[in-house]
Amino acid sequence: MSSTLDRRDHGHAMPFGAQLRQGGGVDFRLWAPGAERVSLVHADVDGSPPEYVPAQVSAYGGWWQVHLPWATAASRYQWQVGKELLVPDPAARYAPDGPHGLCVVTDPNSYGWHRSGWRGRSWSELVFYELHVGTFTPAGTYMAAAAELPRLAALGFTAIELMPLATFGGRWGWGYDGVLPYAPHGAYGTPDELKYLVDAAHALGLSVFLDVVYNHFGPDGNYLHAYAPGFFSTRHESPWGQAINFDREGSEVVRAFFVHNALYWLEEFRMDGLRLDAVHAITDDSRPDILEELGTRVREFAAATGREIHLVLENEKNQAARLTAPVSADASEPYDGQWNDDFHHALHVALTGEEHTYYARFADDPLGHLARVFTQGFAFPEGRPATAADPAVPLPSMIQFIGNHDQVGNRARGERLAALVEEPAAELALLLALLTPATPLVFMGDEFGATTPFLYFANWQGELREAVKKGRQREFSLSTPQGNELPDPCSETTLAASRLDWIQAELPDGRRRSHLLRSALEARRQWLVPHAQDLLLEGHMAQRVGSTGLRVGWQYGHGRCWWLEVNLGPDPLFDAPEAPAGITAFQHRWCGSAEDAKIVWQPWSARWTCTEGGQ
Repeated sequence: MSSTLDRRDHGHAMPFGAQLRQGGGVDFRLWAPGAERVSLVHADVDGSPPEYVPAQVSAYGGWWQVHLPWATAASRYQWQVGKELLVPDPAARYAPDGPHGLCVVTDPNSYGWHRSGWRGRSWSELVFYELHVGTFTPAGTYMAAAAELPRLAALGFTAIELMPLATFGGRWGWGYDGVLPYAPHGAYGTPDELKYLVDAAHALGLSVFLDVVYNHFGPDGNYLHAYAPGFFSTRHESPWGQAINFDREGSEVVRAFFVHNALYWLEEFRMDGLRLDAVHAITDDSRPDILEELGTRVREFAAATGREIHLVLENEKNQAARLTAPVSADASEPYDGQWNDDFHHALHVALTGEEHTYYARFADDPLGHLARVFTQGFAFPEGRPATAADPAVPLPSMIQFIGNHDQVGNRARGERLAALVEEPAAELALLLALLTPATPLVFMGDEFGATTPFLYFANWQGELREAVKKGRQREFSLSTPQGNELPDPCSETTLAASRLDWIQAELPDGRRRSHLLRSALEARRQWLVPHAQDLLLEGHMAQRVGSTGLRVGWQYGHGRCWWLEVNLGPDPLFDAPEAPAGITAFQHRWCGSAEDAKIVWQPWSARWTCTEGGQ
């Protein structure tokens, strides 16, 4: 990276938390409308006994504040609510000892950026690589992850997506139970080390996305009920209990808390985008709702800074109205993409035959559902079967994958697709995620055919640990033989089993899989990316071929068409339709053989062809 460092002000100004004052000292603010007395507990870095400084409450709004002229970056602090309760700052920038320990004041500009001129990548260029910092490397740190980034860039990835980093209870976990949304998890390193990871990614041409959770707080370390009950709805429920309050009394502060959080990651850490977890669990009856408000504010920030910033949803409701074509800068719904579970589920059922839980509705006709995904985006828009009357979904807004933390980790034993099907089927599935107009995502390790599982793990203690352990055993009781214990999610051995084994990447099978992926992404760069803006919104077609085949055509402007012919079965397909007359851009296990003038598609094979004259 360049030796010229940028230490300009990249800090995000907000009404929450601890802010260094330009003239010296620190301003501390806490929204605690449910408290009658609040004090700041300040601990000097020299280890002297902490001091308790009474906070002053504003005349309205429940804001408590303290200014300490002698506080500095690296000062440690907590809040005392009432006479005894010690709580963390919910907007702390750093909490190295977790939510039950002291927070640390940080200087947002202590890190000198090497690549401050980075402006990001266009949506059409993105190929995502999802990773969990704690299991991506043996060390499980930001710095260790940064050291592996050159390999990802060399394979053709253009974006990494980090699973949530908000501080949570315990040393390890997936991150979806965070309670301090502004504080990067201390077990992975310092905030400056996270900035180094982002900086290193930008130096390699990699965009960085962060998974954020705005639908609930975790069960360990969440003290908000004690002093700010307005954070939680008295009307709406969520899968985790009371929903976040986005539309009732006090919601203006709650909404600001999360909107500022999104802007904080984008400005202070220079993230290139966010993936909003499980927005279907967010209930907001106001207009504009919180997703609209947040998206508008982020789009305004991107325009003001001249950066390519993108927003991604996880939304089980499959709401096409939340998505817009990325080329539309003036769109009212500024969400560029959504994780498309329908692609995963249809392909998974077609290859494995599994029909339990959410796979059940794909079991009747998995190839038919897959054909709809390829041409319409969703197989189940708004949660129901697709019809011709459904609004068109811009296909590049569909983020498609053969595995992610959910689809692998929520299995009883964390198996990847490669552990469930034969190698040719796993290879073909990976290629189908990479070589369509949709946006690809690869889960860490799948690029080299990792055999390590990705299990559910959380460093809970006491009653919570026992409840989680028994709950998972009960959840998977039908698929687990009696007496066969599941891996203990709170055991460190479960965490260790989920770490990638990088030796596998250098073995012949790992190198072969990586070469296949690299070749496919090169074909994507050559044939799909340059024409992404010409993809039509409608007019795509899919034709069934035998019991396991599909022939799909995607229409572009000027009569251009991208064709896929694929056999998703172990037997040859005879009497297949004649191939389009065009240029073969990529093929896999494809022989193009003909017997007695009959075209034959070989098992587990696919071919991608580009034509310039339409169908």
